[in-house]
This record gives sequence, structure tokens and C-alpha cells, in this order.
Amino acid sequence: MSTIHRLTARHGALLIVDLQEKLLAKMADRPLVVANGVRLIQGAQLLGLPVIATEQYPKGIGPSDPAIAALVPDRSDKMTFHCCGSPSVLEQLHGRNVRHVTLAGIEAHVCVAQTALELMSLGFIAQVAADAVASRNPFDRDIALRRLERAGAIVSSTEAILFEWTETAEHPRFKAISALVKGPA
Repeated sequence: MSTIHRLTARHGALLIVDLQEKLLAKMADRPLVVANGVRLIQGAQLLGLPVIATEQYPKGIGPSDPAIAALVPDRSDKMTFHCCGSPSVLEQLHGRNVRHVTLAGIEAHVCVAQTALELMSLGFIAQVAADAVASRNPFDRDIALRRLERAGAIVSSTEAILFEWTETAEHPRFKAISALVKGPA
């Protein structure tokens, strides 16, 4: 029997993985992934969760999508596929007493999957926003989500994550979170 975790805003962080323009151009779900990434960032910021973003080899691949870059101006660059290879990512997580990390980004079967697996090996709970991750091949995305779930990651949706972070309709930011959910995807 597995332990059940409610992943509220307390002790949580959001990690946006490599939502870079050149990579996104190859994703069929680009508009949805970017829109949900933006929603998660805005929700995390409203609720006070740390937001960390990475870029895979930005000198060669280029910058993040403008909508992401505008919300997270300081992004960590990396050469490893998993984000834990970037010292600043781990420093930010450990420095803020983070216990669970929600992941969004690309590609689901490479950088997102390897990051989730690495985070879990380091003792974090990893959650993946299934509607905020993509791979060039949808089959790769689906296999990655299944693999991650079997490995112990929590697979959820943007809306479910935002409301779980919020916990209650009495939360002072509930109406703002609700508006994010109701907005166009």
C-alpha cells in the first residue's frame, strides 16, 4: 500500500523544464503546453510557491517561449537532461525546504522524465502535470507518463494541481486561482 500525499502549496515548488521556442516548434501540443505552463506559473506565484525554470543548452537551442520568459526571467541553463545537474536548481529546492516538485515542460520522455526520476532518487515527491508536458511523438509522452507513475511519481492535471495547491475555497487567492482555471487553454 502506498502513502497518499496531498500536495498543497506548503513545501512545494514548480519546475518548468525547457519550454524553449525551438523545441516547442516540434510539439503538436505546443499551445496547450505553453498555456498550462503559464497557468501553473501564475498559480504558483499567486500562492507563493518557488518557480524554477530551466533551458537546455540555450546557446544552441535558444531561449524559452516569450510567455514563459516574461514570467520567469531568471532561468537556469543546463547540459544534462535532468534538471538536477544544474546546481542552482538543487540549491533553490534545498534552500526553501521543498518536499514536492511539480513538473511541466518538454520533452516528457527525456528531460521531464529524467528530472522526475532524479528528484525522487533525492527524496522529493515528483508530480507531473500531464497536460503541461509534451514530446515530439505523443507515444513517447504517453509511455513516459506511464513509466513515471509506476516509478512513484504523481501524474495529475493543471486544474487539479492548482486547486490542490489552494486547498480550500476560503483561501484568499481562491478567486484568482479559479479565474486561471476558467481562462482559455
